Amino acid sequence: MSSDSAFTLHAPHDRLIPLVLDSPHSGTDYPGDFRPAVSLEALRQCEDSFVDELYSSGPGIGATLIAARFPRAYIDPNRSILDIDTSLLDGAWPGPAIRSRKTELGIGLIWRILDSGQDIYGRKLSVEEVKQRIVRYHQPYQKAVKDALDHAHDHFGAVWHINCHSMPAVSGRISEEGPGKRRPDFVLGDRDGTTCDVEFTDLVAGVLRKMGYEVKINDPYKGVELVRAFSDPKAHRHSLQIETNRRLYMDEKTRERSAGFGELQANIGRLLEEVAKYGVERSHDCQAHDHHDHHHGHGHGHGHDHDHHHDHAHGHGHDHPHPHKH
Repeated sequence: MSSDSAFTLHAPHDRLIPLVLDSPHSGTDYPGDFRPAVSLEALRQCEDSFVDELYSSGPGIGATLIAARFPRAYIDPNRSILDIDTSLLDGAWPGPAIRSRKTELGIGLIWRILDSGQDIYGRKLSVEEVKQRIVRYHQPYQKAVKDALDHAHDHFGAVWHINCHSMPAVSGRISEEGPGKRRPDFVLGDRDGTTCDVEFTDLVAGVLRKMGYEVKINDPYKGVELVRAFSDPKAHRHSLQIETNRRLYMDEKTRERSAGFGELQANIGRLLEEVAKYGVERSHDCQAHDHHDHHHGHGHGHGHDHDHHHDHAHGHGHDHPHPHKH
């Protein structure tokens, strides 16, 4: 295990498999310069509590697990660096600022409001403090995920990525579907089939449904930045977001684990074993295919032009502070 102020990385124990897990919203280390206008108790309702623990069996079977240490309410690592809410700032943002639907809801790169509708700040944020949040927290987290994915892809010729989240049992005021809607046990997001092969989404959905869980796909969560930026199914890079209903494992008011925590953790462990088996088998197929193509001079060049592809396909600018490419 290794860590810095932005994230903790749980390396595979004995062997490496082409599976990377990341939990961007389970962080609980609140930086001293946050200075919110709401209570810590209110802010903590934003956390994806214990999600990193639910997936903690991953390194034991060869997966890499990365967990954010900072809270999403401070800066959200599952957002584009361009998703700046300029209404929060005390001056002009020096780089590109592209408002997304999340910014319109008040939950862009820097959150403006809570699910309750409360304003998080009673002040404007300086441009410099937002820059520092990006450099110290957002960028290191995203780079850690990218590096882990690249390492597995370089080794196996393919990688499967699960972006791990939890969701309130009932939707709140800032939800896409509107308030008061009951959520299923799990929601899988592959951005309408664009971030991974449908076979992978179907595998995860099938395993969970056989366990008796209610599963929906891309409803209401399709996946956000981490699955979008780092996926490329044609290059054997598959990313899937999994949202787990908090009612399965915790008391949402007290944020304490419930009696169901152990069972859910064990079931997620079994899911990861199935995903691991699937990934190892498919990566062997990819390696055999790539070797055949290389022999005939028609290699796909995996791992050589991926960064170039994403710089153009996803429109990331080059003039904002961002030490790594997507």
